[in-house]
Amino acid sequence: MSSTIVQKIWNFCNTLRDDGVSYGDYLVQLTYLLFLKMADEYSKPPHKSTDINIPAEMNWESLTEKSGDELERHYNKILRSLGKEKGILGQIFTKSQNKIQDPAKLYKLIQLIDAENWVSMGVKDKGDIYEGILKKNAEDTKSGAGQYFTPRELITAMVECVRPEPKKTIADPACGTGGFFLGAYDFLSNPKNYKLNKEEANFLKNSTFIGNEIVANTRRLCLMNLFLHGIGDISAKESFISSEDALLTTPKKTFDYVLANPPFGKKSSMTITNEDGEEEKDDLIYNRQDFIVATSNKQLNFLQHIMSMLNTTGKAAVVLPDNILFKGGVGEKVRQALLQKTDLHTILRLPTGIFYAHGVKANVLFFDVKPASKNAWTKEIWVYDYRTNVHHTLKKNPLNIESLRDFIICYNPSNRHKRKETWSESNQEGRWRKFDYNNIITRDKTSLDISWLKDNSLADLDNLPDPDVLAAEIVENLEAGLSSFRAVVAALNK
Repeated sequence: MSSTIVQKIWNFCNTLRDDGVSYGDYLVQLTYLLFLKMADEYSKPPHKSTDINIPAEMNWESLTEKSGDELERHYNKILRSLGKEKGILGQIFTKSQNKIQDPAKLYKLIQLIDAENWVSMGVKDKGDIYEGILKKNAEDTKSGAGQYFTPRELITAMVECVRPEPKKTIADPACGTGGFFLGAYDFLSNPKNYKLNKEEANFLKNSTFIGNEIVANTRRLCLMNLFLHGIGDISAKESFISSEDALLTTPKKTFDYVLANPPFGKKSSMTITNEDGEEEKDDLIYNRQDFIVATSNKQLNFLQHIMSMLNTTGKAAVVLPDNILFKGGVGEKVRQALLQKTDLHTILRLPTGIFYAHGVKANVLFFDVKPASKNAWTKEIWVYDYRTNVHHTLKKNPLNIESLRDFIICYNPSNRHKRKETWSESNQEGRWRKFDYNNIITRDKTSLDISWLKDNSLADLDNLPDPDVLAAEIVENLEAGLSSFRAVVAALNK
């Protein structure tokens, strides 16, 4: 795709924002129209064998033939009707609404999309456009979309460490817009890593990825994002992205890999209507026989679920907030089970300033599932501290893959059993250090919140970060504190 069409897409997005259409709304409308256009292209030679079963009166050509109020009415009718369909078609259009209130601008967007042949366009071009708008949407913090967007640089590093293999399954129980799937797809399809045969390439496209996403808008964005990157079949009757809450039931099947960043937020809840007709939030506790503990803590539930999702040789890389590493009570029981049932071999401590949600302190836990055993499978945990004295901001000093290169080298993906510490008694600034099981199990609450580096900003006032970095950190800390206070107030008001 030429840079011209890329610029047109972006410019029109900005035009609609002037009318109050957010990046998120623009993305959704773009998704509806792109799907209809690609379905139309697939129905014609040389792709005529692909049948998506869109009624003729609701297809792409029916849109291009209309304008003004007639176009707006017809577009609304299409959205309502296709949302009732089954399979992927229904998932793309479920609960769909037209957010472009000006028929003239809707007509212009249709003409813009109609001017290109999207099916024959390079996968990278159309994928990059869509992914670019997803990122812009994540940056629009007012929309709350950042919660569904994991920094792609972090995903790349996690995938490079795990090194997924061809013809193996990869799951994400809270897949958002599909970032982990794209990262794994890029790794597996890269000829530098694997030279896939026809069978392996087909498995990668159609059978590798399984996900859950309960938010309808995010799920449709995920499906379209994957389609535009060449993953999945646009005409499939069954979707590999489920709309079900992954935590509700024991997994029906197990997987080779789980790559995930489950949603942050301390409690799972559901909205109920009380006797007075008022809506209330009720803590949601998942009572599952395969869970170690019953709790409303969302991340602990996802961690337990991921342990159940993996087969006996399964591997996981999961982004989790700090509280999972040190929370007492049920948290300690889950950590003890994690150390017992899996080989928790690596923890990456992440800095603030890399997520679109402010004040997030997160970690990546890498662990391998093992068969049942009397003895704990975890023998030693390697910790990479990329938090202490590290200052990132989303705009001036964003995270990039080179930021994590040293961690990847230390992780040693080709053979993680031949690692070398960078920390020593003579080099106490080393960020890479191992701790044996006996050291961990005797820590208060079996805490995995492990740090050893001196915070230079506390000891050396002449070595403070730039004022804008300090200001951003203060804002992040204040917002994180406010979020905690709101949770306390909400609990007290129940």
